[in-house]
Amino acid sequence: MQNSKVAAVILGAGKGTRMKSDLPKVMMPLCGKPMIRYIVDAMEEMKADKIVTVTAPDGDMVRKEVAPHPTCIQAQQLGTGNAVLSAKDQLKGFDGDVLVIFGDNPITTIGTYRKMIAKRDEGYAVVVLGFTPADAARYGRLKIENGELVKIVEFKDATDEEKAIKLCNSGIMCFDGRIMFEILSEIGNDNAAKEYYLTDAIAIARSKGLKCAVVECSAEEVAGANTREELALLESFLMKRQGKK
Repeated sequence: MQNSKVAAVILGAGKGTRMKSDLPKVMMPLCGKPMIRYIVDAMEEMKADKIVTVTAPDGDMVRKEVAPHPTCIQAQQLGTGNAVLSAKDQLKGFDGDVLVIFGDNPITTIGTYRKMIAKRDEGYAVVVLGFTPADAARYGRLKIENGELVKIVEFKDATDEEKAIKLCNSGIMCFDGRIMFEILSEIGNDNAAKEYYLTDAIAIARSKGLKCAVVECSAEEVAGANTREELALLESFLMKRQGKK
């Protein structure tokens, strides 16, 4: 186990609309268990010091599922940066490593989380989990220079040169808890959607003279589920991992 303390912020405020379900997205069953339960179980196995889940105001079902761990409410869906900021009171004074995990990325392994923490402990303010999919499609790209992450570029804002980058952003990050909320509080919403994007944390950290890095994993490990088809694919990945046909 790593030396420093570890906390996790799990983003679980999404709705299951695209799943054509009334269930909150993270409560959709994956091999018989709600997606979010896999992440909570992994964090418990890692003996994380704090596991905080961000929920929607009507997220009673999610709050019940993650109990007795604390939760906080994202009052309005104003983007991923705003969601993580909702956990500020729960993590007041926390000075260890903070993993930010999307509740619909349930099959990332403990080994990968530990790799991110080990990298963060080398002196980086933020470590992003990257992957190289067969088709980079519309994923955000990770721009690396001299071994450091210099920028996360959203696909719609990418130049042709940046679109040629194969390394993509999974969304999962590891922050230095001492400066995480200082960085997040500076994220603005000057964009078309008027949302606060977690990805902007990299530019802000670098503007403060802090270093950022990337750790890579397989595309399978960061497969998410936005649709029922993607959920079925996740089940097949998980069953393969568990050695079931």
